[in-house]
Amino acid sequence: MIARPLLPALMASLLLSAPAMAGRRPAPGFDATLPSAPTAAPTEGAIFIAAAGYAPLVSGARAQRVGDVLTIILNENTSTAKTSTAKTQRSGSANITPPTLGPLSMTSTPLNASSSGSFNGQGNATQTNSFSGMISVTIAEVRPNGTALVRGEKRMLLAQGKEWIQFSGIVRLADVDAANQIQSGQVADARIEYAGNGTVAQSAREGWLSKFFSYISPF
Repeated sequence: MIARPLLPALMASLLLSAPAMAGRRPAPGFDATLPSAPTAAPTEGAIFIAAAGYAPLVSGARAQRVGDVLTIILNENTSTAKTSTAKTQRSGSANITPPTLGPLSMTSTPLNASSSGSFNGQGNATQTNSFSGMISVTIAEVRPNGTALVRGEKRMLLAQGKEWIQFSGIVRLADVDAANQIQSGQVADARIEYAGNGTVAQSAREGWLSKFFSYISPF
């Protein structure tokens, strides 16, 4: 049971956190990355200038520089299942015959004692998640080993609130196809967040007073 002095502090913390939960905002740090500033053209040399928008024949216009845009094909499917079963059983008995002669004689009826206990528990948990869609991101950093850090977000203003998708991760530039697309399963250290706020999202959340009584309830 929660001590009485803790009750006002707990209710105050729930009241202060209620507006923050109702007004959830997208996490910062997913803004589009601008391309690097172009380098100055050489003053002398041949006609070929690599910095003047040259695209190799092999790679074409494939995204490979900071600020380039590529599309992430979101195709996430996860399914987990867990089953746990436990069963124990224990029993014991004792038979004592008291003496019938002498000062310690009690009764001729033997004393019998027995005990038994059993436990049977079972638990099942199953969870399935599916998420599909598309989001365009920009290359934020190109690394020497041929990988790149990408990040981006998509915000949608709907009639009953706002929704947003934020994505970041590390891709291999060799996995990007000719259409500048890559599957989300090929992204390392992927961070995907799909959330929103507004009337619909607020209706799906438990109220602060209900959370308070759920917290202090011993049942």
